[in-house]
Amino acid sequence: MSEAVVHVVDDDESARESLAFLLEAADFEVVSHASPESLLNALPLTGAGCVITDMRMPDMTGLELVRELNARGSRVPIIMITGHGDIPLAVEAMRAGVVDFIEKPFGESRMIDALNRALEAGPKPEAAPQATDETAVVRQRLETLSERERQVLDGVVDGQPNKVIARELGISPRTVEIYRAKLMAKMHADNLAALVRMTLSTRRS
Repeated sequence: MSEAVVHVVDDDESARESLAFLLEAADFEVVSHASPESLLNALPLTGAGCVITDMRMPDMTGLELVRELNARGSRVPIIMITGHGDIPLAVEAMRAGVVDFIEKPFGESRMIDALNRALEAGPKPEAAPQATDETAVVRQRLETLSERERQVLDGVVDGQPNKVIARELGISPRTVEIYRAKLMAKMHADNLAALVRMTLSTRRS
């Protein structure tokens, strides 16, 4: 059993219980919250290792929760769970300090890997400078992108959906998807969250 406490925030009871069961089966201690307010009322989160929150909830969104935690000085790393249509908001959440976002539906390994990375990184890993050599590698990969791939990347990191990027660049959404797949391969990004995280790291340094 890990000593870290994972706080799961989701207004959907079945989704909340399912995720809690998955994490407990992986030997994590879990505290479930039916609303962001429940989590905020539990502050300070003694022994907390991570917060996993859904993006869309009725009274307070996941992004609003992230901002409120930041305002209250919380340094607990946060993972966002998001539907496909929430990607622009999820990117905005990463810019606010979320360490990862996971698109639904997700597999067990994807969640566990993200949680382990968050716990290893420690409190607010995004607030700390990236290692110089890691940033240099990311910059080298950025140099391999074509002008069009770089334009698509800028749109993705700005949180724009494919159709908006397509309209601004004068190409089809399908072509945007192709460029996005190519640039993710060149950047060695396994998922959209990793792509955004790497790109933002070079802009902070």
